[in-house]
Amino acid sequence: MLSPFSRSTGGLLPMDRRSAALLVVVGIVLAGGLALAVGRRHQAKPTPTPPPREAKATPPVRPPAVEAGLLPWRLAAPVSREIVLPRRGAGRGLVVLGGLRSGDSSTNAVDVLDTRTGALSPHGSLLEATHDAAGTTLGTHLLVVGGGTAAPAGSTQIQTGERTGAGGALPQARADASAVTIGRTAYVVGGYDGPTLDRQVLATTDGRRYRAVAALPVPVRYPALAALGSRIYVFGGLDANGRPSGAVQLVDPAGRTARVVGRLPRPLEGAAAGVLGGTIYLSGGRTAVGPTKAVYAFQPRGTSFLRAGSLRVAVAYAGAAVSNGRLWIVGGESSGRQPIAAVQMVVPNVGFGRAGDPGAGSPFAGDKLLIADRGSDRLLLLDDRDKVVWRYPSPGRAAPHGGFYFPDDAFFIRHGTAIVSNQEDNHTIVEIAYPSGRITFQYGHPRSPGTAAGYLNTPDDTYVLANGQMSVADAGNCRVLIIDPRTKSVVHQIGTPGRCAHDPPAALGSPNGDTPLANGNLLVSEINGSWIDELTPSGRKVWAAHLAIGYPSDPQQLGPDRYLVADYEHPGGIVEFDRRGRILYRYQPTSGSGLLDHPSLVERLPSGVFMVNDDYNDRMVAIDPSTRALVWQYGADGHAGTAPGLLNTPDGFDLLAPGGTTPTHPTTG
Repeated sequence: MLSPFSRSTGGLLPMDRRSAALLVVVGIVLAGGLALAVGRRHQAKPTPTPPPREAKATPPVRPPAVEAGLLPWRLAAPVSREIVLPRRGAGRGLVVLGGLRSGDSSTNAVDVLDTRTGALSPHGSLLEATHDAAGTTLGTHLLVVGGGTAAPAGSTQIQTGERTGAGGALPQARADASAVTIGRTAYVVGGYDGPTLDRQVLATTDGRRYRAVAALPVPVRYPALAALGSRIYVFGGLDANGRPSGAVQLVDPAGRTARVVGRLPRPLEGAAAGVLGGTIYLSGGRTAVGPTKAVYAFQPRGTSFLRAGSLRVAVAYAGAAVSNGRLWIVGGESSGRQPIAAVQMVVPNVGFGRAGDPGAGSPFAGDKLLIADRGSDRLLLLDDRDKVVWRYPSPGRAAPHGGFYFPDDAFFIRHGTAIVSNQEDNHTIVEIAYPSGRITFQYGHPRSPGTAAGYLNTPDDTYVLANGQMSVADAGNCRVLIIDPRTKSVVHQIGTPGRCAHDPPAALGSPNGDTPLANGNLLVSEINGSWIDELTPSGRKVWAAHLAIGYPSDPQQLGPDRYLVADYEHPGGIVEFDRRGRILYRYQPTSGSGLLDHPSLVERLPSGVFMVNDDYNDRMVAIDPSTRALVWQYGADGHAGTAPGLLNTPDGFDLLAPGGTTPTHPTTG
């Protein structure tokens, strides 16, 4: 292998050559003046000039936090220490060159990776199998520098289209380096020749002739590189003692200088860096104790690092490239130093907070998430750091008469001062004061289903409407009820017990959702026949759509004629549709980390991602609708429990924002 210290190589980190330097503008306000005292008979005397006001600096705007996600597909085979570059010209995707496969074998494969599907298409081959090589784009060419198999190589390769030719020889053999392009010049930084680390920063404009333009004060292997303007930042790497380096070095090719300008939060090697929106984001890498998930936003002014989020999988020595505004992290090595097949992406998203915020990287940054953990008979409230900050029942918050059993849904009401929850198999509705936990309303008879006044049968989705009345999908009775909580009387009934077919308002086919709309109507889902209806509170049908899905659950409105519903199946799905029942979007992986098992509620969060309670997988997840990446998770796949970080068949959720607003259900009471 190439390393005398470890079997690790620096992942290629090409940067966006159009990146601009991040500037912080400080305004200085100076005030002063001359005042004249005017008298009838006396000459005016100038007053002393007041001292200037103290200058007030404008606080710099912190960069966005990141949405970091795990793609729902995997590579055909695990790979690490490969080169990944954005594909130029026609088509989308990434080019993957060489790398290390399972069994410590290098490959000469060149493939195009479709980032929408995960499909790999052959795109020629390298002249020699290699891993640990540096790579970057150079005009229309792809440049592969050094690397090797059993020993570092001094050769370079140039790929044009699907053809690979030989480039020029390096001054000496070099592996474990990284490369970046600025304008029309490619730079090779870091690496070693086997016995020693190489300080020289090389530059080339054609891939055939190389010249030294600077020397690193701290020679390293496996550094992460990013270019801002005409300068190159070098993050960490493995030092001469075989330990991760904490140095941040700045290379100025024009001035032919390189110097240490800062320190990393933790010494790091084999990380991935990319310029996104003018900010350098540093992701993953290996610390002294192993791979990390940490993502930092780097601010050159003051050389500070702000925590911006977390990867889904801790990884080092991955191929990485910026394409379509995202940093793609392909393969790499997680625990055990074995190649993995996972692909991750990082994209700035201010909906996930600002870098440096306590909850930076959360899809509900700044808010709290209420979870109806049905299998554990409890409600949990998480802050944006995934910490449980409130639970019910708990000491001092007693369960209601008849117990708190099978909470199917829970929603904040009354400006965040109370929670309404339906207990499906307990056949009851309760209103719980928040945060005291005092029961202020109860309807139904515990463990006693029925159709008579005051009885329910498997109630689902209880909401408090804008007028203070309550709606509930009384699924087992095939009806939707509008209840006056003051008198506990039914104001309206839509459907008829015992008639469980689609014929509103006379009959409904086992309704399990009755979401309030902004116009005062209800969006009702019927399990039997897979129907979605908009009904007035009195039951008049506005429209109805038949969906080609298995089990519609808890529909939501996204726009004027765009709706969202969960498909409560295995594999489960997220479906967008219109009033004619046309499917506009479908997310339904059949394998991998994104596979859903009976999801019962999905909503689009203000951050733009879908939050889903993935019931039978015992987890809550957030999905990016554009990349279909898993960008957040609470709970362990298929591992039910009550310990911190675990859930048991979560079946409902809601958001609480500061000030008591409910971003996902703003039209409820």
